[in-house]
Amino acid sequence: MPATGALAPVAAPGARRPLLIFRRAAPRPQVPTTTTRWRCRASAAAAHGAPTPSSSAAARRRRGVKEYVEAAREMARQKDGGPPRWFSPLECGGAGAGGRVPGAPTLLYLPGIDGIGLGLVRHHERLAEMFELCCLHIPVEDRTSFEGLVEYVERTVKSQSSRAPDRPVYLVGEAVGACIALAVAARNPDIDLVLILVNPGTSFHRSQLQTLSAFLDMVPEPFHLTTPQLLNFLTGNFMKMPSTFVGRGFSLEEAGQTLSEITSNLLDSLMILVDVLTKESIVCKLKMLKTASSFVNSRLHAVKAETLVLASGNDELLPSSQEAERLRGALEKCRTRLFRDNGHKILLEADFDLATTIKGAGFYRRTRKTDFVSDYLPPTPDEFQQAINHDRILKLVTDPVMLSTLPDGKIVRGLAGLPREGPAVLVGYHMLLGFELGPMVTGILSSTGVHIRGLAHPFMFDKSTEQLMPDSAHFDLHRIMGAVPVTGANFYKLLADKEFVLLYPGGAREALHRKGEEYKLFWPEQPEFVRMASRFGATIIPFGVVGEDDICHLLLDYNDLQKVPFYDILDNALNRDGLKLRTDSMGEVKNQRMHPLVLAPKVPGRFYFVFGKPIETRGREKGLRDREEAQRLYLQVKSEVESCINYLKEKREEDPYRSILPRLLYQAVYGPNAEIPTFEP
Repeated sequence: MPATGALAPVAAPGARRPLLIFRRAAPRPQVPTTTTRWRCRASAAAAHGAPTPSSSAAARRRRGVKEYVEAAREMARQKDGGPPRWFSPLECGGAGAGGRVPGAPTLLYLPGIDGIGLGLVRHHERLAEMFELCCLHIPVEDRTSFEGLVEYVERTVKSQSSRAPDRPVYLVGEAVGACIALAVAARNPDIDLVLILVNPGTSFHRSQLQTLSAFLDMVPEPFHLTTPQLLNFLTGNFMKMPSTFVGRGFSLEEAGQTLSEITSNLLDSLMILVDVLTKESIVCKLKMLKTASSFVNSRLHAVKAETLVLASGNDELLPSSQEAERLRGALEKCRTRLFRDNGHKILLEADFDLATTIKGAGFYRRTRKTDFVSDYLPPTPDEFQQAINHDRILKLVTDPVMLSTLPDGKIVRGLAGLPREGPAVLVGYHMLLGFELGPMVTGILSSTGVHIRGLAHPFMFDKSTEQLMPDSAHFDLHRIMGAVPVTGANFYKLLADKEFVLLYPGGAREALHRKGEEYKLFWPEQPEFVRMASRFGATIIPFGVVGEDDICHLLLDYNDLQKVPFYDILDNALNRDGLKLRTDSMGEVKNQRMHPLVLAPKVPGRFYFVFGKPIETRGREKGLRDREEAQRLYLQVKSEVESCINYLKEKREEDPYRSILPRLLYQAVYGPNAEIPTFEP
């Protein structure tokens, strides 16, 4: 039985999916001092028609505004005056197909203007695998002040922090909920908090909501929902849902059917929302938001928590994109992500995934400090498909050919020669701008199930450099696919976990090479990766890749850019002291500066990969401790990589389908999915 005064979630009899219905028990104090969580077992949820962990991702993506409205109706029927309370959704009971990760931190969701607490209805299952999830429910007739809500959440945060002092506490706040999260953080700078602020209400004084409260007094109920701001806010979310279905696993027929269902239910749903967003409730929440915004903006300097601001470019209620930029400058540890095509209720829109966003921004951790190895969560099928789609055009125009070497030295098409068990280190040449990365990582994973973890330049993980990129989320997909900062400690941990590690000894100097340096290796003299690999008996797989010279021509390299007026300003911003690598190296190998390149496209050729014969270090651990022996193996690996490159440069001349035009003709005859031939290995 739930604690006194608690709200107990149960499944609605006969419902197609579980709805949260609450039973009131005996009254309790207005601001409880403890947090109570309720869950139902996965088997019980399934008995009431709940989606089980085996449910398709497409079914989960269908959840959105409609499901939110249905569940909100049930919660709003309980006409009680409070107090606010926590609940754990039914979908969190089974914690997903893989179960909840060990040491999962607590996530507290703080709702927006509606106060219902169901804003994560599309995200419950995913988040329940990563967090201990609780949502704040503020009853429609509850009139707890902003200060009272801050105190209530603060008590819960302190309780959770005391229970697990080595774990962070996540606060996901939407609009006014974001203000509550910031206020709690400002009052508790010593608690390890991570804030995820969704279209924060700190911009209230610069929004349309400033005048909406007074205007609502002149509008009779229920016609207050027809005001331009609220109508656009509500219907916009409904009408955005069908467009996100097309091309994401739904046929045109399914999308059309969905549109018909949404249109037919729109008016009914709007009337249901009258119970949730009553005029009195909205006026009260707007006054609270005004107070909250003023309270928080005067205390931003006191916020020390890690903060991620998620801003919608088409927010109907708040100037969220501009506010995200302001908060990034005002908060000490703030990063932003802008979603240009989304509206205010981004959490209910079908093209947004909160768990993926948190992972991509590098904001998921289970201890006081981020561990890029132990905190990593493998990509979901949706995330993997996102990675494939990201490089779809590149793969289409280059049609990569992958070859591997069998133990007897025979080169074959395909990846039969790659080992399937780690630890292993893939060592090779870094093509211009890393063009080979996407096709190689996704190609190997889809063909063999082997997930490669890359050692990447710290530039990709730095907060300040995000501001220099056209899109702050530019490197998020790399993090989702497993890239970690290149350090000896991370290399050690990956090998200890028997992972497949992708290593480029040439680093940024190869990927950002100068004119005339195609396929030239810039490797350091120290054989450190050999000694580290031998320590774990890892297999070393040399590989080569060619094709960059068949897709683009390098117009301006680093030497050219240095002659451009004022380029030194950008150069210094990109290459601060904290981002320098190989300070102990000499010559060109030491030059790991990050810089842009200017390229001119060519009629596309083809990418070619060849993975050399695997080199075993197992059983050679003692011998490879000797520096000279390790150096010999290092030079052997380097020679193998050069041989792979030379082999591909020679053999591609024999490929009748090297140019894109013959390949397009072949696909026109044999179908778009036909494997296009190449040279004989």
